[in-house]
Amino acid sequence: MVLPGASSAGSRTSLNHGLTAILGHLELLRAGLAAGTQAARDADAIRQAAERAADLTRQLLAFSRQQPRRPRVLDLNQVVREFESMLRRLIGEDVEVACLLAEPLGRVEADRSQLEQVLMNLAVNARDAMPEGGKLTIETANVELDETYTRRHSGVTPGAYVMLAVSDTGIGMDAETRARIFEPFFTTKEPGRGTGLGLATAYGIVRQSKGHIWVYSEPGRGSTFKVYLPRVEAPLSTGYEPETAPAPPGGGTETLLLVEDDPGVRRLLERVLAEHGYRVLVASDGAQALAAAERHPETIHLLVTDVVLPGMSGPELAQALLARRPGLRTLYLSGYPGRAVVRHEVLPEGASFLSKPFRPADVLRRVREVLQAP
Repeated sequence: MVLPGASSAGSRTSLNHGLTAILGHLELLRAGLAAGTQAARDADAIRQAAERAADLTRQLLAFSRQQPRRPRVLDLNQVVREFESMLRRLIGEDVEVACLLAEPLGRVEADRSQLEQVLMNLAVNARDAMPEGGKLTIETANVELDETYTRRHSGVTPGAYVMLAVSDTGIGMDAETRARIFEPFFTTKEPGRGTGLGLATAYGIVRQSKGHIWVYSEPGRGSTFKVYLPRVEAPLSTGYEPETAPAPPGGGTETLLLVEDDPGVRRLLERVLAEHGYRVLVASDGAQALAAAERHPETIHLLVTDVVLPGMSGPELAQALLARRPGLRTLYLSGYPGRAVVRHEVLPEGASFLSKPFRPADVLRRVREVLQAP
């Protein structure tokens, strides 16, 4: 089975498979090393490199609009205030940070985590433009974009907007650089210091949120990025809670049928699940999984399967097994984001899903959640 658009995303899913195996085995290896040893430091360095690769993959997915969005009605001032402390740590002590937030400020509808990513990408870009230090200013305001403005900026609809501006006192940009600043993989940074995806990702997120982003800059005069998001009249979404540390993962004694065609990921999952008490039946494709289930007359409590398998897809396998074993639960794994596979009707809405790359603890938690769900 092939997802629509899979040819352009295949390299990213392959990378996710590789990162899953690397990060998982590193976590197991690191647990057995004494703290402070050279071997432990080497393992930590490898993990950091792998996590940078995982971050790059997430930016690629965000840029290609495969990241799931959860739009909410937000107060942009609140987003900035709650992100400010992290921002100051990220920017460093040699850059002064000033926030000029308009009160009262209109509301916007956007994905909060994506707005934070836009803020972070713009702030990091500003920091890199001030190698000797300087001042970073974040400003919000209610603005009305009239027809005069929209005639000079194609694609903009006149109306009420909330503006987020991020300004720096850095080296600035010439016209040639400004013309390419939002192109994916375009960067003026030294090799190894930038991917060229930060501003392209910010541009994609803003456009996905029905907004606009423009840059104003001159060499030696710093830069200002202005983000315009449509103002909405809906009440603020309630119940936002920052992410809390998840509970430690637990094990179990249930029988699981694991189906994964990537050998590295399959070996990792089999080891992790077996070491935490589960009985694991293993298969590399749908035909092997059906044969393994036939040979096992006792209960199989959970099917853990990749979505995309050779010959028979994960959902097709789950349907075939459910016909023989009513009540069997399923946890799907994939290098594609969950929203992408649901949008293309590969998985039903509400299916239990875990996106790669993941760590052993993520799998253990998700397995227990699915097994213990009503």
